[in-house]
Amino acid sequence: MTSLQAPRPWFTAGIALLALAGPIRAQQAVLAPRSAPLNNLRYEITYDSAAAQSRSIAVTMSFDVAGPGPVLLSVPAWTPGSYELAFFARWVSSFSAAAGETPLAWDKLDYDTWRVLPAGARSVTVKFTYLADSLDNAMAWGRPDFLLFNGTNVLPYPEGRGTDFPATVTVRTQPGWIVATGMEPTDQPGSYREGNYHDLVDKPFFLGRMDYDSMQIAGAWTRLATYPAGVLTGPARAQFWDQVSKAIPAEVAVFGETPWKSYNIMAIFDSSFGGGSALEHTNSHVGIYATQLIGSPVLASITAHEIFHAWNVKRLRPADMVPYRYDRAEPTPWLWVSEGITDYYADLAVVRGRIITPEQFMNVTAGKIANVADLPPTALEDASLSTWIHPTDGTQYLYYPKGSLAGLMLDILIRDASDNRRSLDDVMRGLYRTTYKQGRGFTAADWWRAVSTAAGGKSFTDFNARYVNGREPFPWDQMLPLAGMRQANDTIREPRIGIAAGGDSGHAIVIKQVQPGSAAAEAGVQVGDQLLALGDISITDPDFGPAYRKRFASSDGQALPIKVRRGTDTLTLNGKVRLVTRVESRIVADPNASEKAVRIREGILTGKTGS
Repeated sequence: MTSLQAPRPWFTAGIALLALAGPIRAQQAVLAPRSAPLNNLRYEITYDSAAAQSRSIAVTMSFDVAGPGPVLLSVPAWTPGSYELAFFARWVSSFSAAAGETPLAWDKLDYDTWRVLPAGARSVTVKFTYLADSLDNAMAWGRPDFLLFNGTNVLPYPEGRGTDFPATVTVRTQPGWIVATGMEPTDQPGSYREGNYHDLVDKPFFLGRMDYDSMQIAGAWTRLATYPAGVLTGPARAQFWDQVSKAIPAEVAVFGETPWKSYNIMAIFDSSFGGGSALEHTNSHVGIYATQLIGSPVLASITAHEIFHAWNVKRLRPADMVPYRYDRAEPTPWLWVSEGITDYYADLAVVRGRIITPEQFMNVTAGKIANVADLPPTALEDASLSTWIHPTDGTQYLYYPKGSLAGLMLDILIRDASDNRRSLDDVMRGLYRTTYKQGRGFTAADWWRAVSTAAGGKSFTDFNARYVNGREPFPWDQMLPLAGMRQANDTIREPRIGIAAGGDSGHAIVIKQVQPGSAAAEAGVQVGDQLLALGDISITDPDFGPAYRKRFASSDGQALPIKVRRGTDTLTLNGKVRLVTRVESRIVADPNASEKAVRIREGILTGKTGS
C-alpha cells in the first residue's frame, strides 16, 4: 500500500480493530497491512494482434495461499530510475479473483492494493486488464505489431511480505513475434523466472516484430532490439554496434568487471517523439528516440549513460534507496551522483572510446556549464530531492548537468592532488567494492571518505559545503587550468523570439513561458499555444533550431510569421525578427598548460593515470 493513504487498521482476519479507551488506546500502534503468505507465484502475460486492437494486456496471477487472512496484492507506485510517482494501478481494469471456477470476494484496500478473501481456498487466480497506451520508458505501450511493458506495470506483489520471493512469468503472444528481455528463461518456451521481486520487475519486455541481434563485448553478450523493424538497419546499425563496442569496454575499465551475463539494449524509434530518453535496468535499458537521432553521437551518449547505470544505480547506489520500496517515493540527496556523475561517465565513455573527439567532449562540457548558468542557483542536494515534485522553475533535472560538472571538478581535484596517480575512477571502483559488494548502499561518510582517500587525504568539507550542499557557482577559472583547459568567449548575435517550450504527451511543442517584451509577446503568442512554425521553418524540421537561426541571422526587424495552434484554431501571428547579442563560452585546450596539467587533461580523456 502506498504511504500517501493511511492504512485501514485491521486484524489478520480482516475484522476492524476495536477502539480501546484510556491508556491502552495511547499505547496502541496501527498495524501495517500484511497479506496472507503466498507461495508458487506465477504470472501470465498475453498480448497478440487481437489484443492490440484495444491496446490491452491480459494479466493472470496465480499463487498458493500458505496461511490465514486476506490476500493483499499491490501494484507499484513507481519504477526505479524514473523518479516520479506514476501509480500504475490507474491503468488496471476488469479485476477478478477465483479459486478454480468459484469467484472470490474482493475489494480495494487503497487505490493500488486489492484485498482478496480466499475463503479457505489453497490456490487462487486473479485476472485483470492493463491498458498499454503510454509511450514512456516506465510505462506500457502497445502497437498493432508490438508491445513494451515493465514489470512494475503488470506484476502485483503481496503487501507486507517483503520482496525475497521467486516467481515465474510466462508470455503468450502472436506466432512469429520476437520476445526480448533480460529475464532468465526457463526450460519452457516463453517462460522466465527470477529469484526475487526486484529482479522480476527490473527486466522489461519487448514483444513483436523487431530487429534483434547480438554481439560479444567485454566477455559477455550484448543484444540489440529495435522497433519498428527496418528503422535501424544497414550502415546505421553497423555504426551503432561499433559505438557500443567501444563504449562498454571504457566503462568496464572503471569498475574492473562486467556485471551481467548478457545485456539488452532495447530501443523504440518514433518520428513524433521529441529528442531521446532512456531508463536503466539491471541488465538492460529501454530508450525512446526521435528517428532523427539515428547516426548521431547523441544516441551513443544516451546509450553509454544507461549502460553505466548497470554499475552506478542498479548496483552501487545510495543507502536511501536500498532496498527499493515500490509503494512510495524514495527521495535522496544523492541523485547528483547516481545520475549526474553517470552523465559525466557517459561523456568519458564516448571520448575514451574515440566515438567523439576531445574537442567535442569540451564542447559538451561547455554546453552543460551554459545550461547550469541559465537556471536559478540551486544546491545539488536540493535538486536531487526536488525532482520528485517536478519544480516549475526549470531545475527539476538540474542534477544531471550540474552533477556531471561536479564529477569533472572532483576528477580534476583528485588527479591534481595525486599528481594524476588516482582519479574519480578509483572512487567509483572503491565504493562499488566496499558497499555494493558488501550488500549495502553508500552513505555520505562512505562517499566523501572515498573521495578524500583518492586525493591523498585532502579534505572536501569546503567543496561539499559550497558546491554540493551550497549554491555557489562552480569556479571554472580555477578548475579548468588544473586540467590544461581554459574558457574562450565568442560574441554572437542571433534571432530569439523569447519563449520556453516543451513537448506534451502527444509530442507537440507547447509554449510554456513567454518572456515579457519579447518578439513572441509583441506578436501575441500565449502560454498553451502549440508552436507549428517560425516563418517558413516548420517545427517538425529535424534541424529546426539551426535552420531558424541561419535563415534569420541577418534579418533584424523583418516580418516573422509565427504559426501556432490555439485550441482548435490555427493562427498566423505577425511577429518581427529580433536579434539578441549573447556571449558563448567554449572550452579549449590551453597551449600554455603545465606538464602536470597536460597529464591530467590526457588522463581524463583517456582514463589513464600516472606520469
